[in-house]
Amino acid sequence: MSANSRQVYDFSVQTLSGETVSLSQYRGKVLLIVNTASECGFTPQYAGLQTLYEQLGPRGFEVLAFPCNQFGKQEPGDAEAIRSFCDLRFHVTFPMFAKIDVKGPDAAPLYTYLTQEKRGVLGTKAIKWNFTKFLVDAQGNVVARYAPTAKPDAIRADIEALLPA
Repeated sequence: MSANSRQVYDFSVQTLSGETVSLSQYRGKVLLIVNTASECGFTPQYAGLQTLYEQLGPRGFEVLAFPCNQFGKQEPGDAEAIRSFCDLRFHVTFPMFAKIDVKGPDAAPLYTYLTQEKRGVLGTKAIKWNFTKFLVDAQGNVVARYAPTAKPDAIRADIEALLPA
């Protein structure tokens, strides 16, 4: 954990319906936090994320998806369009949050924190594309960062290692 002792649980975010919720409601759970987009080449990863959520959710695992339009303008829709796309195309049942910025001066505080906790390739903090993933343990510590190319099934073992048997 960083010197400032913040945790993921210290942040509040908005749901797709505009309700502000505290991430403290996920205390004690293993989290995979992902910036998503509906028109990206990595969009099919929604299916793998849903499979992980269905299979590992009962053991204390959550996927938290944050749509973002900063990369190739691949998430142009409003909240209803995003919800509809995810429901109809991938039958997503994991939590989806309001569209946010994940880099730059308007980056959501949660993402500023995540990128400070786990840097990317060559030590970069910046998120480079959609479907960058952050794995958070049940104590709220950011333990891993995965590139957009890392498919959900490829990181399953890392997730399971953090879950109770």
